[in-house]
Amino acid sequence: MPIYMAQIGQEYLVKKIGGLEETKHHLKNLGFVPGGQVCVIAVMNGNLIVQVKDARVAISRELAGKILFSKCVRHAQGFSWMQFAASNER
Repeated sequence: MPIYMAQIGQEYLVKKIGGLEETKHHLKNLGFVPGGQVCVIAVMNGNLIVQVKDARVAISRELAGKILFSKCVRHAQGFSWMQFAASNER
């Protein structure tokens, strides 16, 4: 699911970065890397403010559509992946 569909205030893990190599490189420079933790802080006119690492980054909805996420579940030893597939939720 693209990050613009995330709930505000919920922690997520970046699952995949899509788009052209230039786009992937730009997002990587902003801190969006597979396995990285992100949190959507706010949505304004379709644009997002996202907490990534120790920074807040403003990105467009179009750019946010390139960032796919998976729900983040805390455990004593760190984080693990929780898949959103409907077949796994039943």
